Amino acid sequence: MKKFPINSDQEVAVLVKSKEELFKELENFIEENGYEGKKDALIQVLHKAQELFGYLPADVLEYISDKLDVPLSKVYGVVTFYNFFSTKPKGKHQIKVCLGTACYVKGADRIFERFLEELKVNPDEPTSDGMFSVHGVRCLGACSMAPVVMVDEDDFYGRVTPDMVPQIISKYKREG
Repeated sequence: MKKFPINSDQEVAVLVKSKEELFKELENFIEENGYEGKKDALIQVLHKAQELFGYLPADVLEYISDKLDVPLSKVYGVVTFYNFFSTKPKGKHQIKVCLGTACYVKGADRIFERFLEELKVNPDEPTSDGMFSVHGVRCLGACSMAPVVMVDEDDFYGRVTPDMVPQIISKYKREG
């Protein structure tokens, strides 16, 4: 466990798992569920790997390909087909701005740009502290509340304006 000083009288402990430990957890998951050599377990194993690693780097995809006896090209095909898989690191809090037609005509592009400006980040990349990433998505299914923003998988914001962006960000900064 590493300790990082916050100020002179406080410390915070941060538990960081090594990549080897994460691979071991993935291996245990595959073995415990009887997935080794089972091509039809690909999506379940990819979900678990992304949960463990935060995204799906190339070496993890190669490992899964070997363990499940699935061609690497098929593994990449599945990962790139489904938008819930990512081969790039993402922030702890994922901000999804709907850019579908209903949201776009009500100014979603300005909201998207405001998030990028406030967080000083490029689309789909994590902030330097790893706390946030901002993604433009096609539809969140709440067109009557356009423009819509979703943070993580459970917080929806409707009728968002660019002026609301700093308040939304600060809520998640406070929560950590």
